[in-house]
Amino acid sequence: MSDTEADAHGSTNNDRATVANGSHLLPSQKVLEEEEAERLAEEERKRNREPPIIFNEVDSKLELERLVDFVDGKLSEEEQEAVDQLHQYLLLGEGAWTFGDCFLVFVGRIFRDQQCFSTDVRVHLLRALANAALKEDIILLLHQDRKEHVLMNFAQDIDRHPPEEQQSIALFMCNLFENNNASEWLLYISEWNYNGQTTSNIRATTKVAVHCLLATCPRLQDIGTALVHNIACKEVKTVVFDDVAVEISMALLQFFNNCPTEEHLFRTMKALAKFVQVSPDVPQFVQMIGPHPKNFKG
Repeated sequence: MSDTEADAHGSTNNDRATVANGSHLLPSQKVLEEEEAERLAEEERKRNREPPIIFNEVDSKLELERLVDFVDGKLSEEEQEAVDQLHQYLLLGEGAWTFGDCFLVFVGRIFRDQQCFSTDVRVHLLRALANAALKEDIILLLHQDRKEHVLMNFAQDIDRHPPEEQQSIALFMCNLFENNNASEWLLYISEWNYNGQTTSNIRATTKVAVHCLLATCPRLQDIGTALVHNIACKEVKTVVFDDVAVEISMALLQFFNNCPTEEHLFRTMKALAKFVQVSPDVPQFVQMIGPHPKNFKG
């Protein structure tokens, strides 16, 4: 072997070694490694966290079929494409990258246009999205909503919606706690103006939780206790979360007077115990307002 060939051979071996030990990876290899590291980190966070309460009884295929039936003949070509994107995501295993810019525009029209679309349309769409919320990459769709806030503005108006729509939007938000990134999105504190009021993701999430918790509808109460439990288990260390802890704790103390079921009592007592640790104001309210813990002996 000539000196030139030897040098070339040695250089090739060195290049292979460099790639092998990761110091000089190709861009595509680096992206794959970063994605794998992120996936492993997410799995580790899941193992170490309090498991959220979610609802996975929704049949995606059935909800999509009913959605298509109710919107038949009422959609533009772009809106039909948005429905197809949801079908690909839920039933064909495509990633959240399949959602184009038109998807949230479509969702926004379904939410706003109550003359063209019935409550059934919004219910089936939201229930389908509740299943989508269980997927790890749903955060990509949520980030697309940073400008228009289509999803959270609808949530902010929960008290104005029919009961069926209230249940569906609450179900969607509760299931977003399945994955760490999506649950953190629910608690973002960045504010915007909506209908003359200042709101944020965390405020809308809190409003939905409190509204459901204190509702007379058993189904809303069930989702509300799950939402409150999931929020409490996040244990976010911010001034805003202190305020949230107080607001939800006040609602919990009111909820305890309604003779909750054992399952609901477990969820809400666990949440209250978390909030007591987060906010120094919560123990004072518990002492002043009650009810006394001995009321729940048995």
